[in-house]
Amino acid sequence: MIIRNVEPFILHVPVTGGHIADSTHAITHWGVVGAKVIAEDGTAGYGFTGTHAHLPSDRLIAACIRDCCGPLVAGASVFDTRALWVKMSRQPPVQWVGRAGITQLALAAVDTALWDLKCKVLGQPLWQFLGGRTSERLEAYNTDGGWLSLSLEQVVANCRRFVEEEGYRGVKIKIGLPDPREDLRRVRAVRAAIGPEIKLGVDGNGRWDLPTALRLAPAFADLDLMWFEEPLWYDDVAGHAALARAASTPIALGEQLYTADAFEHFMQAGAVHYVQPDMTRLGGITEWLQVAESCASRRLPVAAHVGDMGQVHVHLAYHHPSCNILEYIPWIRHCFEEPIAVKDGDYLLPLQPGASTTITAMAMRDFAQPLT
Repeated sequence: MIIRNVEPFILHVPVTGGHIADSTHAITHWGVVGAKVIAEDGTAGYGFTGTHAHLPSDRLIAACIRDCCGPLVAGASVFDTRALWVKMSRQPPVQWVGRAGITQLALAAVDTALWDLKCKVLGQPLWQFLGGRTSERLEAYNTDGGWLSLSLEQVVANCRRFVEEEGYRGVKIKIGLPDPREDLRRVRAVRAAIGPEIKLGVDGNGRWDLPTALRLAPAFADLDLMWFEEPLWYDDVAGHAALARAASTPIALGEQLYTADAFEHFMQAGAVHYVQPDMTRLGGITEWLQVAESCASRRLPVAAHVGDMGQVHVHLAYHHPSCNILEYIPWIRHCFEEPIAVKDGDYLLPLQPGASTTITAMAMRDFAQPLT
């Protein structure tokens, strides 16, 4: 079966409560910039990347999908996913205008759509096509109640509700306030509210410098944290390695890394303990699998970033033996025909053919943005 054409799209979807903030950004909508890859019989595969819903930059990604990736894919077999990934990522024109950023986001959207299309043609869910699942259950941890835009009282109430009423066995909250002592107060309050048996992660979104992190690391040791996520600037390999050697709290990172090579630098330096690849920033499913295999060879756990891509990550996490926990943020789940779902703290296994990325007609109508 041959690919007929590639169509980009842009959606801007409201986030929880209409506004959220971490230590570096505040947003009201999540951008879903995607690719619809259509086969000659009309079967369509969907893929997308995630943005902060900035229309001018979203249009650049959409243009790259349409004008750079699309012509390289049209006319090829729907089964040639890896060959097409190499063609898009390692050959002109895309390679010569960037190996990260906009071009990598566009590649991620098209690559994901290609996998979704292939699995639909074969009539299998992605996790099954990849070789089946390696675990019977996949634990979810909830991040959507710990934003810095919320008061301490709201964060505590949200985390308590996640645990006591919704069955989560793990939560994560944001830190990175101007006064780090206030961060510690928030973390201690949440730990006291959820108890010692529940996993608790913290996420700095790259806000702290190394001296601040080293000074506060001993306080974290007493709180039995699951991990400290992105404590330092995203590309600072040496700083993360120094912190990993000095602190007892494991380091997690990866959502801002764009290539398998970048992950290699952090892993070789001993700068990360929990690896968090995001297929919307990497080159889609193809490169995500490369990173996961590299983690497996080092016995490092993979906990994929899910700011917006739980739809596909649940397939990958159920399949790959390095994964046993996955973030849950429900901002855009209602946009899909098979939305991600959690019951009693575990992800439900997707059952429909494809990668669970098919956008509903309602979402296409209600959240669509003009391409030009």
